[in-house]
Amino acid sequence: MSEKFQIVEVAPEDAQAQESLGTKEKFWLRHDRLGQCLYKKSRSNTAGEDWSEKIAAELCGLLKLPHAEYELATCNGEYGIISRSFLPEHGNLILGNEILARIHPDYPKDTRDLSQHTLDRIFGAFDRLEAKYSEVSLPLGWEPIDNIIKVQHTFICYLLLDAWIGNSDRHHENWGFVELDQKLYLAPTYDHASSLGRNESDQKREARLKTQDRGYSVGAYANKCQSYLYANIGSSQRIKTFEAFCEAAKFYPQAACIWLDRLGNISADDTLRLFKRIPENRISPIAIEFAQNILTHNRDRLLKFRKQL
Repeated sequence: MSEKFQIVEVAPEDAQAQESLGTKEKFWLRHDRLGQCLYKKSRSNTAGEDWSEKIAAELCGLLKLPHAEYELATCNGEYGIISRSFLPEHGNLILGNEILARIHPDYPKDTRDLSQHTLDRIFGAFDRLEAKYSEVSLPLGWEPIDNIIKVQHTFICYLLLDAWIGNSDRHHENWGFVELDQKLYLAPTYDHASSLGRNESDQKREARLKTQDRGYSVGAYANKCQSYLYANIGSSQRIKTFEAFCEAAKFYPQAACIWLDRLGNISADDTLRLFKRIPENRISPIAIEFAQNILTHNRDRLLKFRKQL
């Protein structure tokens, strides 16, 4: 029997400041064990935001990818997630839309128009930042794996993670940099709740798992996952998460192969052990099976692509 993940109890009176960024009800608090933290309430109409965020963080751990730390939590009897702040004292988080607007003054940073959110612009911005700042470094406190020495090398794995878990929410406020003492550090990856099919009902999950129609299968479902990236400025369609990683891999194929090799060392048993640690009242067996199928399908597809690099 796997040991269940700890549940952090949060009291409404613990709230110190509301957080306006994003759409979820959330507030900052100071926790005795975790320090400065952000609590996010799971919305009533979007079940699974808590367990999907926790599992995604644990999958980052298996990849050795720098990530925000998440714990399952409850507040006033309602499910949520709590995350330790990754900002150091006097550090400032600069979101992706702000980064791109510094490089491209016409970038629509204050709107949901993301048609200029392209890989060319992102990687181009990384190159420009290296020329502007005294240092543009890997995430603070993270011990990089062999031959991952550039910010770009690490960001590629953020896109690999999205393709693996089916994260459809890597928009321009869900990546960024930590600014500290006139230096920039890539922020760890964060905010992965829109993944693993967590928004589907068990009825739909079971239907897809049992269907003989390949067009309605779990694999077909996983293949449709869209990123928040566009192929070209002004494009009307977002590219898929798998396509986003494959295109990014062309910029730095050696780094992509390093991360793909790490993915290849993670088995279905490894991921199942994580799901088994979620309390039964938070996730159903059919949700686990569905998510496991997504991970297996996407992993196989990514490792097949590895042979092309």
